[in-house]
Amino acid sequence: MTAQSRGFLRDNSLSLAFGALFLLTLVGQALSGLADYNAQQVAQGLATVSLGDYVTSSTFGVDVMENWQSEYLQFFLFIYATVWLIQLGSTESKPVGEEGKESDEDQKLGRHTEPSSPVWAKVGGWRTALYSRSLGTLMGVLFLLTWAASAVAGWAAYNSEQLADREDPVSWLGYLGAADFWNRSFQNWQSEMLAVGSMAVFSVYLRQRGSAESKPVGESHAATGSSG
Repeated sequence: MTAQSRGFLRDNSLSLAFGALFLLTLVGQALSGLADYNAQQVAQGLATVSLGDYVTSSTFGVDVMENWQSEYLQFFLFIYATVWLIQLGSTESKPVGEEGKESDEDQKLGRHTEPSSPVWAKVGGWRTALYSRSLGTLMGVLFLLTWAASAVAGWAAYNSEQLADREDPVSWLGYLGAADFWNRSFQNWQSEMLAVGSMAVFSVYLRQRGSAESKPVGESHAATGSSG
């Protein structure tokens, strides 16, 4: 392995590790989901399906998309909430008194840019305005896309169950008003809100030595926005 490749792996180890874990867990979900689905098919006296058929089915699609859209909703809300809201002592919060969009100097904009600053941070106008909100905007767009995908997949899965029970299928808009859709959505959303809120509070009092998500072990509980 060359020094250049070692440098790439080291410099991108966090995203590469979580990318690998994502693929492993997605495969695990597909295999365990297939086994569970086929067990139900056998119990009902129906034919089993292949892995390819299962991962392209609405059953698998709705399970995946429901989780993805709740994650992107979490990030979208958290990114915008932390512009204005604070949690005293939390690593997940800006320091007290720095609420808001901050000055151009703080954000290294305009005459405060540096040679290494991104091009769109330097040019001004609509491009800088867009780039200044690009992370939250992307999370919002990804949430809407995955929400729409989960709604379509959930609709298809719901109608499959309706037909299997010899009941009439519903339209997509009809499904959006169904308890099944909102039960699935709120199930995922509430867990994300709990996780984010818990992390914000736990990081006030608890430590993880060496983690960017934790304050230095000896830092005061009241220290806000500090990371070690």
